[in-house]
Amino acid sequence: MFTGIVEATGTVESVQLHPNGGARIAIRAFPMSISESLAINGVCLTVQRAEGDLLFFDAVPETLRRTNLGELQAGDTVNLERPLTPQSRLGGHFVQGHIDTTARLTEIRAEGNAHILKFQLDEPSYMRYIVPKGSIAVDGISLTVVEVGTDWFTVWIIPHTWEATNLQRRRVGERVNIETDILARYVEQLLSRAAPSGV
Repeated sequence: MFTGIVEATGTVESVQLHPNGGARIAIRAFPMSISESLAINGVCLTVQRAEGDLLFFDAVPETLRRTNLGELQAGDTVNLERPLTPQSRLGGHFVQGHIDTTARLTEIRAEGNAHILKFQLDEPSYMRYIVPKGSIAVDGISLTVVEVGTDWFTVWIIPHTWEATNLQRRRVGERVNIETDILARYVEQLLSRAAPSGV
């Protein structure tokens, strides 16, 4: 479990594709131990090997298909967050590290000291979980939704988030990972299983 508060950014050192699908991704980050979890652009992966601050992760074919990790190249910057501990402050919102879908960045504009980013979902059916003033994780960053449309939403990025994450390097047309608010999905599931009236 994560909070969507990016701890640091890391650099992709290499991506080795497996001939039958999947990949081994090497990221220059910070020292960690084998079997520890790390959210990379919001995707929860497990450290398979560690050489100081060089960490190796295995991503299965499904992960590469459903996220933007399959598009990573050496030199790319990724957002990093270690899991919550019992003493952690919850500064963002509950983030599982399980990506629902991806979205395309369609617009970047500056207003005052902020940047406004507009994203278009690759799977519009997930818009039912996205509401104004609700929480959303974009590439693992906990953000607040501002406007919503039939297949798009916007967020306002404060200066600290712009500087501390990989958003400042994003370009229009690039794909980001989206994890919707888990509370919305639980509510939908509960309502769909609600007992018939009078029972």
